[in-house]
Amino acid sequence: MKSFPARKLPARYAGVVVPLVLSLFMMFVVSGIATARSLGFSQTFPSTWLAAWGLSWVIAFPTLLLVMPLVKRVVALIVEPPGR
Repeated sequence: MKSFPARKLPARYAGVVVPLVLSLFMMFVVSGIATARSLGFSQTFPSTWLAAWGLSWVIAFPTLLLVMPLVKRVVALIVEPPGR
């Protein structure tokens, strides 16, 4: 089985790739739920959902980039480090 992608990004990019992928998936789910709750599953649902997803992602991705260091510090206060 061939792995995807054929060439992987260097590990130093993980700090950007993790929030990128996380924001894409999270905003897909959250905007879908919010759109369904507002409109129901009408004919305009798919186009409205995609528009909401795009707008949500444009806000979520930079926000994740900004708050990730704070989140890591808070998690370090709550979670025991490995090897203890």
